Amino acid sequence: MNHVESKSTRTYQARHSDVAGATRRRRIRTYGLAAAVVLTVTTASAGYLAMAGPSVDGGTQTAPPQVHGSTVDFAVRGGVARVETGSLGVTGRTGDGASLPVSGAAGQQLGKPGKVTVDGRTARWSYPARKLTVTAVSDRGRLRMTVHSGADQKLSWPRTAPDPGGALQIPRGEGLRVPVSDTFWNSAAAGLKDSEAELSGGLTLPAWGYTRGKHGVSYIVPEEVGTSLGFASRGGRLSSTARHEFSRREQTRDYTVHFSLTGPSPVSSATDYRAYLDEHGMLSSLKQKIKENPAITRMLGAVHAYAWGDARTAKGVNELRKLGVSRLWLGYDADDQPMGKQAVQAAKRHGYLVGPYDSYANGQPSESADNPSSKWPGSVYPDFCIRNWKGEIKEGFGGRGCYVSSQAFKQAERGKHYLADRAEKMTANGADSYFLDVDAAGELFSDSSKGHRMNKKQDRANRLARMRKLASEDKFVLGSESAGAWAAPVLAFDHGGQTPVADGLWKLENDKEKWGGYAPQGEPAVFFKQVKLPSALAKAMYEPRYRVPLYETALHGSVINTDRWEMPYNKLPDQKTDRALMSALYNTPLNFTLGDKNLTSTGKEMAALQRFFAPLHKAVGTERMTGYQRLTGDGTVQRSQFGDGKLTVTANFGAKPYGSLPGGCVTAKLKTEAKPQRLCPAKLLS
Repeated sequence: MNHVESKSTRTYQARHSDVAGATRRRRIRTYGLAAAVVLTVTTASAGYLAMAGPSVDGGTQTAPPQVHGSTVDFAVRGGVARVETGSLGVTGRTGDGASLPVSGAAGQQLGKPGKVTVDGRTARWSYPARKLTVTAVSDRGRLRMTVHSGADQKLSWPRTAPDPGGALQIPRGEGLRVPVSDTFWNSAAAGLKDSEAELSGGLTLPAWGYTRGKHGVSYIVPEEVGTSLGFASRGGRLSSTARHEFSRREQTRDYTVHFSLTGPSPVSSATDYRAYLDEHGMLSSLKQKIKENPAITRMLGAVHAYAWGDARTAKGVNELRKLGVSRLWLGYDADDQPMGKQAVQAAKRHGYLVGPYDSYANGQPSESADNPSSKWPGSVYPDFCIRNWKGEIKEGFGGRGCYVSSQAFKQAERGKHYLADRAEKMTANGADSYFLDVDAAGELFSDSSKGHRMNKKQDRANRLARMRKLASEDKFVLGSESAGAWAAPVLAFDHGGQTPVADGLWKLENDKEKWGGYAPQGEPAVFFKQVKLPSALAKAMYEPRYRVPLYETALHGSVINTDRWEMPYNKLPDQKTDRALMSALYNTPLNFTLGDKNLTSTGKEMAALQRFFAPLHKAVGTERMTGYQRLTGDGTVQRSQFGDGKLTVTANFGAKPYGSLPGGCVTAKLKTEAKPQRLCPAKLLS
């Protein structure tokens, strides 16, 4: 996976050379959760479940696996999962008697399976020719299968069915629902088919879903390192295949997948993943984070913005408060013009959070580095550079410098304090927030350097440790880029996790004429120039009928999620209404960019949108997203709920009224209020 480059690096590089905005492709990341509506076990599987004893799993102790020749049946919530040992194919039999394809056969020949042995609730068998051993058990209502390999090799499995009536739920950004037979998504223009994304860095959740009719399946891979999800189109029908690489060096010789039978909701997979996190004590809530750092409370109801030029001054900050911006996260580039102490003091006086945008991922020679965050003391560059097994340096963003090893920093930190000194220097102006580019997004690296070897799991652990220090020890309100679920426990917010990036975006951003470059200094066009997205790109990223809140279903109330920084609200005028409605529907803040010329006009718009958003986010920003429905067949009218009914939001993305709700408008009803509030973004400042 080629990673998106640091904003500060891109800014400086563009100022001092002709290569502007070389944002590199990022792969999709998929994470999902299971059923919003759990299927009731009826007569089809009741006989099997009747063999159960006292309460263990959901009130019923699961019966032992039943072996029938080459197949093994497992009791799961909602029915029975049947595994074909000859191929690893899995079929679900739901409580109402329906048959559901859970997984097709493995993509490789496995050889003749060994005899199935059963020990309590666990079944085991092997594939001696491939040095593979399978352990399968019914666990908390799911089928948990672990494949252990005695050798380094690859396995393509599980695989969703290319059923014409099915749909995939893909955690690309906030989330997508893709009908298997949809003509657009089966075309090259959509940028999905023939693509592959690492679960650890290309998708936002380590889970995905498949629905057909009244039923669905969720897939959870609890250890995302070593696994990717690929998409293929055959005969006009999409399917997904997980691919796992067994590696001794990467500690990925064990590969576990949890399968659940779910309901038809397009967020069923995310619901199941949220339940999985709860069951295993892996969900860190904003309420817990606020107890550790009360300053995070100021994120509730806040809009987000990056400041340039006059917006970084005390005068600019005071102007925003006069315009009515009540709560704000205000960030600025790690460049040669950071916010000064007076501006930071003004922001804090108004109750705003303010902080730098930094990166620990890039190193360059100090005498020629194109941005301050790539300069490190002493011989960090090149000594800390990541190297492959040949000893070759892993080139950094846009081919500049190198990616810097998190293991090298970890080993040196006790004596040298490179990271602690950097954070102290970056916040000497009094900043109380910190945005750390790249760390939470992947891409994870292996490093073969003799002095600081590491694998991807160690890289992930190192990043989590240094982010946790910034958040828990240093008490910064911490954010990072496009946070995957694995990073959510250490963050208060992320920028970019909501954006379902399609590959065509990077090509467009690299076109300075269309997207804009880094001049003028106080209001660079790359952030401020309005752009009309190509129709295919607009459809892939922002078409409401394809968007579903997988990330919010899984992680709302744990981390605050927004769009990417280089795609602020005013950058894409044709998408403004839909983005504002999604912000309300998902209970997530909008992200803006402020500069010399637009401070007043954008400040007024921020304040107007915030008057609607802030009371809602203050009320349920720390609560779970507990409901999501598509109220019309075409998906133009959608409804969400938070906190078991504390807030209900209905958004009409269409042109026609839905009852009393006009097209292009949204209503929000707090349980504590008698009447709903309405927002029609297109009419906001007219």
